[in-house]
Amino acid sequence: MPHYRIKVVNNIAQEGLALLGADYSMGADTEDPAGILVRSSQVNTDEYPSLLAVARAGAGVNNISVERATERGVCVLNTPGANANAVAELVFIMLGISARNIHRAIDFCRGLEGLSDSEVTQKVEARKKAFRGFELAGKTLGVLGLGKIGVLVSNGAIQRQMNVAAFDPSPALENIHQLSSDVSLAVNWREVVKQSNVLTLHMPVNEKLQGFVNADVLKLLPPGAILVNYARGPLVDEKSVLKALESGQIDSYITDFPTAAMLRHRHVISSPHLGASTEESEELCSVMAVRELRAYLEYGAVTNSVNFPTVESIPSDNIHTRLIMINRDVPGMIGFASQTIGARGINISSYLNESNGSVGYNIIDLESPISDEVVDEIAAHKDVIRTRTIVFADE
Repeated sequence: MPHYRIKVVNNIAQEGLALLGADYSMGADTEDPAGILVRSSQVNTDEYPSLLAVARAGAGVNNISVERATERGVCVLNTPGANANAVAELVFIMLGISARNIHRAIDFCRGLEGLSDSEVTQKVEARKKAFRGFELAGKTLGVLGLGKIGVLVSNGAIQRQMNVAAFDPSPALENIHQLSSDVSLAVNWREVVKQSNVLTLHMPVNEKLQGFVNADVLKLLPPGAILVNYARGPLVDEKSVLKALESGQIDSYITDFPTAAMLRHRHVISSPHLGASTEESEELCSVMAVRELRAYLEYGAVTNSVNFPTVESIPSDNIHTRLIMINRDVPGMIGFASQTIGARGINISSYLNESNGSVGYNIIDLESPISDEVVDEIAAHKDVIRTRTIVFADE
């Protein structure tokens, strides 16, 4: 087995790093790595000539240059669902803080320091009405995005006796199967927004969705609604939210992505990007990311990639070499690879091809060695993005 260099960015939990054995070297200063493990720091894949894959210990990958990675044949992996429970729990914690004015009430109590017990009691009884809130039960929660987090939040709201309306333009069946039957699925996002006393975002961020919650969206909310963003900061147009808060169109904004302008507003409750910051979540994300990265580097297997199709295959004992061909999804590529290999008298034991509509990924298992000359001939095809060989037999 070859030796793989891994660059570790951010604090990746040791439970995951421990899965990298003697065939791996790792560190923050690793140069020209084959793999990168990252949480939230920016990764420009063009900076690493030998890079094969980036594994993000978390769900969102907006901190990684995915488009450029795809053009170079670099696989970008993530860990959907590993931090779902942590984020969903925090959403309800923060929503409860807002609904019951807990943050202001705590500040008030801290301000009583130095008073006697009788003075504290007098102040508390005189001021407690100022912190009167409302119950979540009976209110309508709107959920935009039904990934693993969105489903957990929806189900959690049902358990809290809330009405739930949700929308996702392309929900995964495995997630929908976990959704409570009491959740009302809307035909479009506007239907959700119009009825939401609380609107919570659980969508990815991309060029189309950046600034999605703008003035036009906020106007659709019932007056006095609460906006919750524990997905990604750029989903929300900050200026529009501040204007809506000032006008009273929305009552408060709860977010995990503080900014200077938001911190100054008394109707904004911010947490410092704590969504996935639990021991359990960090461990799960780390372990999942390392396992995915190892499977890709050692076997060419792809699971939970945002730019490559899912392809998993365990080589049989008679396989000498596994050839990976990553290509643009155009007709004729399977025939081209098969004919090129067959013409050199090399037997193909198995050929597995999957596509995500733009990228074709091929795992070609060979019973004998394949020369660099043949691999170079395949790599030279105008629609081949990248090739790599993984040798299993002892040389």
